[in-house]
Amino acid sequence: MSKSYSFGQFALDPGRRTLSRASSSIFLTPKAFDILLFLVQNPKRVITREELLQAVWGDVFVEEGSLTQHISVLRKALGDDSDDARLIVTIARKGYQFAVDVTVAEEGQATALVPTAEGSLAQTQSPIEARADMAISKAPKPWRKIAFLVASTLILVAVAYASWRHFAAGPPPSSQKIILAVLPFENLTGDPGKEYLADGLTEETISQLSRLNPERLGVISRTSVMWYKHKDERPDQIGRDLSAQYLLENSLRESGNHMRLTIQLIQVKDQTHLWSHDYDYPVKDILNIEEDVAKAVANEMRLRLTSKQQIELAQSHAVNPEAFDAYLQGYYFFQRNTDKDTDMAAKSYERATQLDPSYALAWAGLSRARKWQAVRGLIPKEQGYRAAREAVERALALDPNLAAAHTQMGRIKQQVDFDWAGADASFRRAVTVEPGNPEAARLAAGSAQRLGRFDEALQLARRAVALDPLNADSWQSLGDAEYYAGQLDESATDYEKALELNPDVFPGNISLSRTYIVQGRAQDALSEIELIRYDPERASMHAIAYYALGRKKDADAALSELVAKYHASYAYEIAEVYAFRNQSDEAFEWLDRAYVQHDDDLIVTKVDPFLKKLHPDPRYTALLKKLNFPN
Repeated sequence: MSKSYSFGQFALDPGRRTLSRASSSIFLTPKAFDILLFLVQNPKRVITREELLQAVWGDVFVEEGSLTQHISVLRKALGDDSDDARLIVTIARKGYQFAVDVTVAEEGQATALVPTAEGSLAQTQSPIEARADMAISKAPKPWRKIAFLVASTLILVAVAYASWRHFAAGPPPSSQKIILAVLPFENLTGDPGKEYLADGLTEETISQLSRLNPERLGVISRTSVMWYKHKDERPDQIGRDLSAQYLLENSLRESGNHMRLTIQLIQVKDQTHLWSHDYDYPVKDILNIEEDVAKAVANEMRLRLTSKQQIELAQSHAVNPEAFDAYLQGYYFFQRNTDKDTDMAAKSYERATQLDPSYALAWAGLSRARKWQAVRGLIPKEQGYRAAREAVERALALDPNLAAAHTQMGRIKQQVDFDWAGADASFRRAVTVEPGNPEAARLAAGSAQRLGRFDEALQLARRAVALDPLNADSWQSLGDAEYYAGQLDESATDYEKALELNPDVFPGNISLSRTYIVQGRAQDALSEIELIRYDPERASMHAIAYYALGRKKDADAALSELVAKYHASYAYEIAEVYAFRNQSDEAFEWLDRAYVQHDDDLIVTKVDPFLKKLHPDPRYTALLKKLNFPN
């Protein structure tokens, strides 16, 4: 006999694979349904992520981030995404718990409470869904593919412009912004090797569209939309997840030496297709259409763009195809964030600048790679910083309105020069020239909070979340802004959201443990500290947490280990420990060493809660002055 489950106002029928609330059915993807079924079969029990992955996906490898995203979607479907409605509870660093009573009934039988021991997943598994491929392929591609990538992006911009009239004819009030999500290109060529091309089109289209009319059009960032790659989600569900009113669906086909792009504009509220068009052309002619596309774009948006914007659209921005390919490889390697990949990124960026010395974006990427090589000790620090500065100055000379160059110059001014005002100006400039760029918003928020402008920092961090809601870095940035503003409860919640989206987000566990310490929750902090993956940071936080708990012997031992092993590179963290212990002489001694070491962490000296006991000391004011912090 088939079973059905009910909880609250919901009914779950495994046989029919339906979820309903009252008499209304609720759409769930196959995997979301399977997750919910396993949870309701095991109520009130803590279920580890590993157990849930095994139950739903079996032996197929699936990243934990995919499970997290399904849980997020499931909560929204259940209306379980508010603070006072918790059906699915996250148990920090462990897993999940279905926290309400569930009743089970077989056909013809009365309902009974589900036992809270173990249950089995119904043998109605849907086909395994492919993991989202979030990385760009490492293999170099022929120049024709890259030429197609460059010019096709412009076509997509033209398409978006042309479609604008469909949702701009009856615009929302001027105080509201239209939110558009560009969904990942679907590769229908039959060639898995062209995933690289599909991903590149997605990324470049988003980048172009985000600069169109940022006051009226917000474009969801790449990190958030790429989760839907290879996913069969309904448009209304995607719209709810991303708070988007419109979606741009895209596909890529190939026939001989011809490529076809199909683009559809969808209105989320009623899932209507407002506009659709196919572009079909020979690959060899791609690079010849840029000027025509730019003119078409300007014509379609004439009433919406300023004269300056129309002039910019009429200008050709051709890029050497091979240089563009090298740039994308550099971007791919840099995102992998290992020492070896950082070196590979630097080589790829450098090759891009050699192939096209006028390619400003490649110079900005090279600057980032060189600076990070210096920070990691992969190349001599002075040499790396000098090379990074020269590269970003070249980028700005080539394109004064390149947001990536301004953000990189801000990093150098902030972390190398201790020029806080200059760095702040660079980050602000990046937000001005590209207000739809979530990374620029995050960096500007960080700068504002370190200078004590907390309201501005919170506003910018919230903008980053709105632009990139499924990106753990955005929630981490918001948590930082709240932490330094003293909004500790909110900060802890948003750090937890960041870690839920990506358990490896940096600084992640470090930030959450710091928040717990300041809140007076040292025991909770201790549990979180065990999850920190970096030895120096874990040692420093152990020293602070043990001291807060009154475990002086353990605290002294942790501090001794920190000093013995990491005195050459982590002077600021040692100073924090001494300051927390109210040993001001030792704290200032190590802050002076941090200054000599050019420690990156000195950027938070003005607002760091762990240094609060030093504030009344005249040496603290003198230190801020030496660090060039404005009054």
